[in-house]
Amino acid sequence: MPTDTLETLPREFARKFVPAQLVIRSFADVEPLLQKLLSADVSTKAKLEQWLLDSSELFAAIDEFGSRVFIRNTVDTTNPEYKKAFLDFVENFDPKLKPAAFELSKKFKQSPARGELDAARFRVFERSVLNRIELFRDENVKLEVDESKLEHEYDEIMGATTVQFAGEERTPQAMAKFLLETDRALRHRAWLAISERRLQDADKVNGLYDKLVRLREKKAENAGFANFRDFQFRRRERFEYTPADCEAYHKAVDTVVLPALARIHKRRAGLLGLERLRPWDLSVDPEGAPPLKPFDDVEKLKEGCSRVFHKVDEELGSHFDHMRRLGLLDLANRKGKAPGGYQSTLSEVRLPFIFMNAVGVDGDVQTLLHEGGHAFHAILSRQEPLLEYRGAPIEFCEVASMSMELLGNPYLDEFYPEKDLKRARRDFFEGIIEYLPWFATIDAFQHWVYTHNGHSIAERGKAWIEVFRRFNPTADWTGLEKFEAVRWHQQGHLFGAPFYYIEYAIAQLGALQVWLNAKKDRKKAISQYKFALSLGGSKPLPELFKAAGARFDFSAATVKPLVEAVEEELSKL
Repeated sequence: MPTDTLETLPREFARKFVPAQLVIRSFADVEPLLQKLLSADVSTKAKLEQWLLDSSELFAAIDEFGSRVFIRNTVDTTNPEYKKAFLDFVENFDPKLKPAAFELSKKFKQSPARGELDAARFRVFERSVLNRIELFRDENVKLEVDESKLEHEYDEIMGATTVQFAGEERTPQAMAKFLLETDRALRHRAWLAISERRLQDADKVNGLYDKLVRLREKKAENAGFANFRDFQFRRRERFEYTPADCEAYHKAVDTVVLPALARIHKRRAGLLGLERLRPWDLSVDPEGAPPLKPFDDVEKLKEGCSRVFHKVDEELGSHFDHMRRLGLLDLANRKGKAPGGYQSTLSEVRLPFIFMNAVGVDGDVQTLLHEGGHAFHAILSRQEPLLEYRGAPIEFCEVASMSMELLGNPYLDEFYPEKDLKRARRDFFEGIIEYLPWFATIDAFQHWVYTHNGHSIAERGKAWIEVFRRFNPTADWTGLEKFEAVRWHQQGHLFGAPFYYIEYAIAQLGALQVWLNAKKDRKKAISQYKFALSLGGSKPLPELFKAAGARFDFSAATVKPLVEAVEEELSKL
C-alpha cells in the first residue's frame, strides 16, 4: 500500500528546532515545543526571523502528521485504526493546536521587531497572520470539531455508495464508464441505477448538510459577521475580490458561456439524432464511437503521464518519476476508498502525495495531469523556508493544475492513436465550456445558502432548482425532478470545503491564458509557469497571476475572448 511508504520517505531538510528523534503521535508530543516558541525572545529582528523559521519547522512536522492521518483514512475508509487516528486528530489534537497557534500569532503581532522585517518579503505573511488573529474565536474551535465529524460522516456515506449492476457491485466512479457506452438504453439504466441509489441517502445527506449550515452560521455569528458568506470570504483570505465579482462571473456565464454551451449541445443532439438531450446523453461520444480506453491498468496511466510531463518539460517529468519511485501515488479505484482525487503535501519532507480513483477512462488521464500540476507546485516551492509561503492561495493553486491539463493536451498521443486523439482533445475542450457554468452553479448556490440564515431544507431545495436551471438549461430533466433536486449531494466541496469552488473558475481563466501564451511562445510560457509556481504563496494573488503571464480578472471582458479561443480550437477538431 502507498501509505506504507510514508514512513520511509527521504528527509532532505534536517530538523534544527524539533528534536530529530521525535515521532508525533499526540498533542502532548508537541506541547513543550509550542511552549518554547511562546516563551522565546523575539525582541530583535534576527531573533524574530529565527523564531519564524523555528515555527515553520514545527508546524511543518505537525501538518505532515495531520496529512498522513488524512491520507490513510481516505485510502481505506473501512480501516477502524485509520478512522480512530483521524477522529483522534480531529477531536483531541487540532482543538488544542488552534488556541496555541492563535497565541503564537499574537506573539508575532506584538513583537517590537515586527516593523523591522523586510516589508516586501513579509507583507503577505503579515496580512494573513493579522487576519487570523481578527477572526479567531475560542468558541469556534469546538464547533470546528463537530464540523469535521459531520464532514467525515459525509465521506463515509459517499464511500459506502455502491450499486449492483451488470452482475457486479460497483462504485459511482466505476458506473461512470457505462455513461460512455453507445447503447442508449444501457446508459439510461446505469444512470437510473446510481441515481436511485443516491436517492436512498437523500434524507440523511439533507439532514447532515442542514447541521453543517447551522453550525457554520453560528461560527460566523461568533466572529461578528452577518452571515457565513462574508465570514468565509475573509477566512479564505479573498482580499483581492468580493461577492460582487463572483456575481459578475455568474453574469458572464449567462451572457458568454451558456450560448457557447448551447452550440456544443446542439451539435451533440444533432449527431445523436435526438431532439433533446437527457442527463445520460452528455458523456457518450456523439458520433457513436465506443468509450475511449486510454489504459487498462494504472501502471500504464503512470507511464503515459510520465511521457506527457517529460514532453511538456524535462524537469517536471523528472519530478513525477521521482514521486513514482517513492510510492507517492495511489491511483486505482477500489471499494472502501474515499471518492474523488486530491494532492496532499507532506510538509516536513516537502513532497506531494497524489490520490485518485482511476477506472480506465479519459477523465483519469486529465485527473492525473491536474493533480500532477498541484504536485509540481509543491515541489517547485519546496525550497521556501517559510511554511506559510510553501502554499499559495487556492485560486492560484488551481492555475498550476489546470494549466498542466492544457499544456499536456497536445501530447495525448501517448494514450491514443490518431483516430481517437482528436476526439479526446475535443472532449477536453468541450469539458472546459461545460464546467464553467457548473462552477457558477455551485458558487451561486452557496451564495444563496449562506446569506439566508435559518432557511429550511425545503427552501434550500427550491433555491437549488432555480440556480441549477439557470446555469444548466440545455439538458432535459423532465420526469427526473426527484433526481434533479439532489444533484448537488454528490458535490463534496459543499460539505467539506464551503465556498471552495469559484476558485476553479478563476483558475480556469488563468490557465487558459497560460495556454494561449504557450501557443504563441511555448518555451517562454512554461518558464513563466514554473517561475510563478516557485513563488508559492509569497506574493499577492494578482502578482502570482502576472508572474504566470495571466490577468487576474473574471468578468465578461476576460471570459469572452477565452471562450472564443476555446471555440476556435474546437472548430479545428
